[in-house]
Amino acid sequence: QVRLVESGGGLVQTGGSLGLSCAASGRTYAMAWFRQAPGNEREFVAAVTRTDGTTYYADFLKGRFTISRENAKNTVYLQMNALKPEDTAVYYCAARANYCSGSGCSVPNLFNYWGQGTQVTVSS
Repeated sequence: QVRLVESGGGLVQTGGSLGLSCAASGRTYAMAWFRQAPGNEREFVAAVTRTDGTTYYADFLKGRFTISRENAKNTVYLQMNALKPEDTAVYYCAARANYCSGSGCSVPNLFNYWGQGTQVTVSS
């Protein structure tokens, strides 16, 4: 069992930046961020693989967010820039032990481990 511990998040004004981090207690293949706003389904934000650092992003981000990982620390980061009120949500870190590629790295049900979530609020 891999435990994920998230940190970061908080309140920021429109156009501001925030960084999230997530430390895993064990080795994983892909790590990702999802988010869920009230009344909405959980949606994919970004993912990164362990072996070659391939990254995947949701189309709606349009280059505003950057995901990265530090394998030696089993940690994934999400740098969020140019934040908008619609980015307000609980952000969840997720990890999976097995290989994925393409859209397979963006499906919530295919991730084995989840963090507790961290609130990001963007004020207008």
